Amino acid sequence: MGATQTEPTLKLGKLEMARQRLLQRYEHQPFVSCLAGLYGCQWRRYQLTHAQPGHCCCSKLECGSFALIVLTFCLSLVFLYFWSEAQNDYNDFDWFNFGNLGFWFPWSIVLLILAVFLFTYVAVLLLLAVCLLSEGQRLYLHWCHKIGILVTLILSIVASSVLTDLWSKEWMTVLLSFQVTAPYLHIGGVVLMTLLSWPIALHVFRINMRVRGMAIIVLYITVLVTLFLVPLGMYSPCIKERSSLGSAPALIGHRGAPMLAPENTFMSFEKALAAGADGLETDVTISYDGVPFLMHDKNLRRTTNVKDVFPNWTHTSPAMFTWRELQSLNAGSWFFSQDPFGTASSLSPDEQLQAQNQSVCTLRDFLDLAAQHGKLVIFDLYRPPRGHPYRDAWISRTLDVIQNDSSIHSSQVLWLPPELREFVQEIDPELQQTTAELAPVEELQLRHISRLNIHYSSIKYAAANISTNLYVISEPWLYSLAWCAGAHSAATNAVHILKNLQRPLFLMVNDTHLQFSGICPSCFFPVVFLCLSQTPDEYRFMWTLTDITSLILVVIIFVFHWWRERGLALSVDSSSVIESGSYRQFRTEMNDVWSLSNMSASDKQEPSL
Repeated sequence: MGATQTEPTLKLGKLEMARQRLLQRYEHQPFVSCLAGLYGCQWRRYQLTHAQPGHCCCSKLECGSFALIVLTFCLSLVFLYFWSEAQNDYNDFDWFNFGNLGFWFPWSIVLLILAVFLFTYVAVLLLLAVCLLSEGQRLYLHWCHKIGILVTLILSIVASSVLTDLWSKEWMTVLLSFQVTAPYLHIGGVVLMTLLSWPIALHVFRINMRVRGMAIIVLYITVLVTLFLVPLGMYSPCIKERSSLGSAPALIGHRGAPMLAPENTFMSFEKALAAGADGLETDVTISYDGVPFLMHDKNLRRTTNVKDVFPNWTHTSPAMFTWRELQSLNAGSWFFSQDPFGTASSLSPDEQLQAQNQSVCTLRDFLDLAAQHGKLVIFDLYRPPRGHPYRDAWISRTLDVIQNDSSIHSSQVLWLPPELREFVQEIDPELQQTTAELAPVEELQLRHISRLNIHYSSIKYAAANISTNLYVISEPWLYSLAWCAGAHSAATNAVHILKNLQRPLFLMVNDTHLQFSGICPSCFFPVVFLCLSQTPDEYRFMWTLTDITSLILVVIIFVFHWWRERGLALSVDSSSVIESGSYRQFRTEMNDVWSLSNMSASDKQEPSL
């Protein structure tokens, strides 16, 4: 009879033990030891300290350290995003530093590597902290990491401030990038907040202080709901039906093809035309003896060997040289010594020899090459300095080359110089008058302006009822945005890359495919982009489904933790005891396992007794 009564008791005991194991919070000791070692250099097992259930997981100092990590993570992320989206203008940044420092160095790449390293370091520390909190461990950030966090914070603030002061236009690039990346940032943010619901729910239901728990829930819900509603205010010109998409913007080689040959040389323009350029862009200066030639800078030291040939004239205006003196300069060797785009090694031996022997190019040769291929040209015209023989005849001398010395037709020339525009219009009415001035279309038409030439940051004007050329666009995402916005042409350093785009990268259309878009100029690997496949209505359904799925998962996670903590609090056997409104956490260290083994052995011996 006694044995009969013992059997149901044993079965109930086993069921209760199984229930407790389902509710039990297991510790992964090697994993936790590794986390604590990386975060606080506490590698030895006995140094691990648990937070008491219902109490704060760290001291005030460590709370401050954790808050500092979160702040540094946010600022380093902003800096990394800012600088990674500025890749379109890295070349301008490096040459700006060359002009101020006097020597060439790829500062842009170094800054990008630094931003990636700092962000990765802070992100790893933040991940370690979240994992430790999820395991119920107290935080003890090592002093070396505290110094590293402070250094990262200071560098992020200083770098962002300096770049904002020197290069404030790049913030407009960041804002434009949101029109492309916002859908992905939205989905990424929702996924991240969904993952964070696990540790947040765990601590909300464990903590004794209800005010703090409510504050955490309110903050979390506010951020989550904000992310859910972000697409309502999202705008991108690429979210449109394909039937409303215009033709691709014409590509105008900016100083030729400067990634493939020395800029503003005859070889550079030949490379641009071979890559499929629809037009050519350059900068024109007039020599001391009246020969218009191609040169962008205010001196010759960046793109010629003037330092070797005329060491005392390195800071002299190019316009103060005679054409004979200019012909004696080498305009190609610098391309290999400085390698501004990291592409010099991609040239064949014959091309390298050709590039190293390039000379300064005349406006006449430039115009004849464009005329031979039937291409448009656009150029900036620099007025010579005071004391120059052609100081007051610079416009008429340039017009003389266009009309009399070259074979180009005037209708192929986009005339950009704003000075004496009415005089130029009267002398040669077939020139396509182009301006950088943003004005009402009606006013521009009254002045016989047929085209705008504006910086890509003013991309919103591309939809105006007038032809628009944007400069300088070399990144595929930016070119895609200009295409969707309705730009008619774009000056670019990367004709050979952008010409391969068959459609905007982020256009919501009715088919999906991987698209080869050329060779990466810095690493020479093929660049492949995934084109999206949703129509605008399907895109709205996609982000709505993402939000609903996230909401369901968050609710499930919170309900699970509520049920789990409630079950632990109500458990009445020896492994879960209510003490001052809290419970004793289960452990699976070796001594606990040994105790459970002994209890199991004693239970098996009871029937024989």
